[in-house]
Amino acid sequence: MTLVSHSLDVIKRFQSHTGAYPASPTFSAYRGYSWLRDGAFIAEGVSRHGDVAGADAFHAWSAGVLGDRAGQVDALVARAARGERVSPAEMLPTRFTLDGVDGDDEWWDFQLDGYGAWLWALREHSLRHGRAVPGVEKGVRTAVRYLTAFWQLPCYDWWEEHVEQRHVATLGSVHAGLRAALALGVLSGPEAEAAAEAVAGIAALVAAEGVVEGRLTKWLGTDAVDASLLACVEPFGLYPADHPVGAATVAEVERQLARDGGVFRYLADTFYGGGRWVLLAGFLGWNHARAGRTAEATRYLDWMAAQATPEGDLPEQVSDMLLAPERHDEWVARWGTVATPLLWSHGMYLILADELGVRA
Repeated sequence: MTLVSHSLDVIKRFQSHTGAYPASPTFSAYRGYSWLRDGAFIAEGVSRHGDVAGADAFHAWSAGVLGDRAGQVDALVARAARGERVSPAEMLPTRFTLDGVDGDDEWWDFQLDGYGAWLWALREHSLRHGRAVPGVEKGVRTAVRYLTAFWQLPCYDWWEEHVEQRHVATLGSVHAGLRAALALGVLSGPEAEAAAEAVAGIAALVAAEGVVEGRLTKWLGTDAVDASLLACVEPFGLYPADHPVGAATVAEVERQLARDGGVFRYLADTFYGGGRWVLLAGFLGWNHARAGRTAEATRYLDWMAAQATPEGDLPEQVSDMLLAPERHDEWVARWGTVATPLLWSHGMYLILADELGVRA
């Protein structure tokens, strides 16, 4: 319960006056930037614990950022419709400054998952509190036009890697976001039709090319798994927990990537030596909680809490058990020690705590 209170405090303390959530307020490579993906789950965490105003502010900021880019999106969509190639460098960025502008720092941009995750989180927040967040319609419609035009393209994954691939966790995020946007009831007729067509197209594509040996794969055309696939089951429901593919995906991610309560991203990970990620323990616990495996879910919540610093801050990952220990020091030299606090880790702790009835 103390960590629930501290997580809420950390998130509220560092939320920008604009509504944006910085990924990490002190980490060199993240400072001053907000990701839609991170922010969606941070907002979901605080929304569950009663910080309605904080979640409202993030969703309003996100909608404003996207609404401001409606003309840019429409120009990209028109070019694609004429058969012109639109390069990844011309797409919307994956992160924005806290003031909502494109950053000057070079980054691995063109990721679609955050746009879908934001739409999903907005719908969850609105449902939970029984009202719409004011002024989000233009942003929602812009996100939908962007996703329906470009969902089928290869792009960077959750971890900002492999721009040449089509990633199943990204497709699952977009699938959930477009379903959420349809439920919000703000789309025009053509927008809703395009969204429904994309939802069906994603489901068919994943079923045909993203399932191997009865479970989801990291990207189309491989048999590897990635812990981000957990979100395709819970919360995104591309395959629900009681579906054989959903159940097999969770089981295989746990078999390959979970160790002593923590969860690796994927077996070939070398970022900071490839440690276990706090937020991924939250996703695995979330899946267990929704499937009624309370003891297993609690074990992951306890492991997350045990990774907190003496001040109560949760890191991005921990380095006590590494997949590639020889690669750890190069990242420390490049960017400094692991991001701490990582607001997404705190957001995921809040989500799993709520699933298990642990509240401040």
